[in-house]
Amino acid sequence: MASSLRARRAVVGLAATGLLAGATMLGTADTASAAPPSTSTVSVTTASHHDRCEWKKGHWEKKWVKSHWEKKWHQERTWHHGHHDTHGTWHHGYWDRHWSYKWVHVAGHWDHVWAKGHWTCHN
Repeated sequence: MASSLRARRAVVGLAATGLLAGATMLGTADTASAAPPSTSTVSVTTASHHDRCEWKKGHWEKKWVKSHWEKKWHQERTWHHGHHDTHGTWHHGYWDRHWSYKWVHVAGHWDHVWAKGHWTCHN
C-alpha cells in the first residue's frame, strides 16, 4: 500500500533534521575537545535558515520555447463543383477533406509548462 505524500514528506524532513543535528553535534564535539574546558560558557549551536531543505510544490511557470519545426496534423479541403452528368442528372457540389501531416515552422514564444515538485536545499 502506498504511503501518503504527507507521511513521506514528514519522514524525509525528520531524516534531514536528524542529519543536520548529528553534524552539528559532531562539529561541537570536535571544538569542545580541542578547546580548554570553561565553566561559565554555555555552548548553543543554532542552524541558520540557510542550512535546510524545503519542499517546493509543483507549479506552472512561464518558459521561453525556441523557434522550431513541428509536424502537425493538417486538413486540406477541396471544393468539387456541382455538374450535370451524361444523363442530365444534377450532382451537387461538395467539400472533400484530406488529412495528412505537414511540417510547420513555429516561431519562438512563451509557454506555460508544469514544473514538478522538488526539494531545494540551501547551504
